[in-house]
Amino acid sequence: MRSSHSLDGIAVTFDDEHAVAGAGLMLPATLAQHLGLRQLFDDHVDLGDAPGHANVGAKAMTLIHSALADGDSIDDADALRAGSSSAVLGHAVSAPSTLGTFLRSFTWGHARQLDKVSGLLLARAFAAGAGPGDGPITVDMDSSICVRHEVARLRAGSQKGGPTHVVTSAA
Repeated sequence: MRSSHSLDGIAVTFDDEHAVAGAGLMLPATLAQHLGLRQLFDDHVDLGDAPGHANVGAKAMTLIHSALADGDSIDDADALRAGSSSAVLGHAVSAPSTLGTFLRSFTWGHARQLDKVSGLLLARAFAAGAGPGDGPITVDMDSSICVRHEVARLRAGSQKGGPTHVVTSAA
């Protein structure tokens, strides 16, 4: 089901210098709406008869928006239920208990469905101009910075010991 409301018509202004709000979610919410992310979840994630199978798109968007607002648990999603957040985000904001039921409905087999949503979303973003254009693109699947303590350096005659930053990449 598509929303009849467009986030393009909402203007956010603050006339109080002490106002604090999650208006930073406006840009990703608008982008998600333009790319049809909620609909991708609804169309491609089938949880069967699991208790959390209804409204997959709204629940997934709640989790995404909560993570973007620095939420690190499903309880943190409750902050999005304040005020008119659902109008700003463009979807009903699910309660933490509902999100827990939703997440427990997933099995290992649903990972492929989520991969499909991710791939289709990336294709839509590139089609909208987010890609590299005619230039090449490099995707580094596992680039990380690891801090480790190298005792062996002391034995090898190094005057320095302690933490060493090592960049690893599986290319």
